[in-house]
Amino acid sequence: MQGSLLIQTFIYLSAAVLAVPLAKRLGLGSVLGYLMAGVIIGPYGLQLIGEEGQDVMHFAEFGVVMMLFLVGLELQPSVLWKLRVPILGMGGLQVALTALVVLGVGLLGGFSWQVALAIGLILAMSSTAIVLQVLNEKGVMKTDAGQRAFSVLLFQDIAVIPILVLLPLLATLPAVTAEGVHSTSLIEDLPAWAQAICTILAVGAVVLTGMYLVRPLFRFIASSKLREIFTAAALALVVGITVLMSLVGLSPALGTFIAGVVLAGSEYRHELEGDIEPFKGLLLGLFFIAVGASINFGLIYDSPGMIALLVVGLFLLKLGVLLLVGRLFKLNVYHTFLFSFALAQGGEFAFVLFSFAIQHGVLSPDVANPMVAVVALSMAATPIQMILYEKFIGSKLASPTETQRSSDVVDEENSVIIAGFGRFGNVVGRFLRANGLQTTFLDLDGDNVEVLRKLGIKVFYGDASRLDLLHAAGAAKAKLIILAINDPKKTVELVGVIKEHFPNLEIMSRAFGRSDAYSLIDRGVKHVYRETFDASLRLGVDALKLLGFRAYQVQKASQLFRKHDERDLKDLAMMRGDKKSYLSEARQRIEDLERIMKSEEESSLKTVDQEWDTASLREDARQWTEKKTDQG
Repeated sequence: MQGSLLIQTFIYLSAAVLAVPLAKRLGLGSVLGYLMAGVIIGPYGLQLIGEEGQDVMHFAEFGVVMMLFLVGLELQPSVLWKLRVPILGMGGLQVALTALVVLGVGLLGGFSWQVALAIGLILAMSSTAIVLQVLNEKGVMKTDAGQRAFSVLLFQDIAVIPILVLLPLLATLPAVTAEGVHSTSLIEDLPAWAQAICTILAVGAVVLTGMYLVRPLFRFIASSKLREIFTAAALALVVGITVLMSLVGLSPALGTFIAGVVLAGSEYRHELEGDIEPFKGLLLGLFFIAVGASINFGLIYDSPGMIALLVVGLFLLKLGVLLLVGRLFKLNVYHTFLFSFALAQGGEFAFVLFSFAIQHGVLSPDVANPMVAVVALSMAATPIQMILYEKFIGSKLASPTETQRSSDVVDEENSVIIAGFGRFGNVVGRFLRANGLQTTFLDLDGDNVEVLRKLGIKVFYGDASRLDLLHAAGAAKAKLIILAINDPKKTVELVGVIKEHFPNLEIMSRAFGRSDAYSLIDRGVKHVYRETFDASLRLGVDALKLLGFRAYQVQKASQLFRKHDERDLKDLAMMRGDKKSYLSEARQRIEDLERIMKSEEESSLKTVDQEWDTASLREDARQWTEKKTDQG
């Protein structure tokens, strides 16, 4: 079997298809399903795969690389700057404390300080792939705990680079060259200063490429209107960065993450996400299967007590360090425990670092191999420990706003559905209710739902992007859905769900600004409302009135401005792929609008120069009447 790539591929895919849905049905999550599949088909299960389970790990790690690229796409540089304190503070403190504690334990266990420190640095890593997947599945990625966990994971990924530099300095054994293993780094023989320069140049090349070359390239590719070519270009970008980072000895995950951050503000961000997501999901699944298959049950069988003690010890040690870090950085108790339980395992980079440590004479195989098994078991145990945490700890610590609740049962069907009943949807909903229109309200903020119900407004709790909830809310029979969600990305996702499953449902959508409006227009939404446009225009109208302009003249000018701006919005949405043409056309449209309004103003002044402004006359009459009344 091992000679056939197609048969091996079939085995991996079949194992995932069978194990993952079963694990999800049992409430164990997809990650544990993949790990179980790896164990079942691995050398210590059905033996459907052999030693190549270790080899496939290197290929499967590309899924982690893709995941970091997609994570980077979600982070604007401004958001990353806001996370600088948890990244450097919490991440740095966690790695340092974990390494020091393991160093102390290792010294007590009779290891040299070099061996103990090397093990401590490697065990300080947590699993980026498993933690982010589990947190996203639990829906807590956007919480304080989720964001702090992501920050620590990001620091750990960055810390791999200096750890790789430091490990050879801790060597006490002769270096070992693994048979058939060849380094891909082109700079490992250069002096340290030259390596540093090459590293800086490589990172700079990624940033500059993302800023100045990728966008024109994707613009050119998009003009061909061939989806498969765009997908190929997206994959080529990730693979190219991975190769570049490997050539200079850097973490490919770090390089692709930087590229993702650089492209976070690109107009092609959503397209890149959509094209890469399926590949990321498959490769991550392959990675988890490979982890399950790589667990050395022979070693565990020979020393079950020692391995179990090490796994539990690693969990308790990291949990203690993380609890301390969480409290020092003022996370509340609920988020501290969630943050700590999520990160209390070994990481995928440990496999690479342990192998690197053996090759450079830092650790002997007798020391490293049991630790590899411990890391793999700790990763496999993460979904289980999160389930136990939720059941026995999280449910007791969580406040009402932090407790995950299931969606309400929607028991009504109306012609209008409003998704999102916050500050925007609230006004729309109350206006429709005041006009006697029965409407179904959906909102994902549990506290907001409870408050609104106390005010007599029947709002249902639930995620409107879920197909089952839309069906329950009567989307198949409704005439109109109003999207007032406080999340542009979620809004775009919801549009896709509605377009696919409820094509006859008319969509009216809130947009945060012009960029979000473009994204919605691209997806066929005809009725788009920028939330600040009306308020801004109304302020401008009032400003002109206060400056002495006639009310009739101002009102007419605002209507003209609105008409042309909304027309330009739709026209420019189709052109923005070509930045140069877009800017030129946008500038021309601004000049044209100013010229049209000036011409209209001059024409209006000629025709109404001797006319009374009705609104002004009424205002003067009202003020005169009030004055006489006061005098009388």
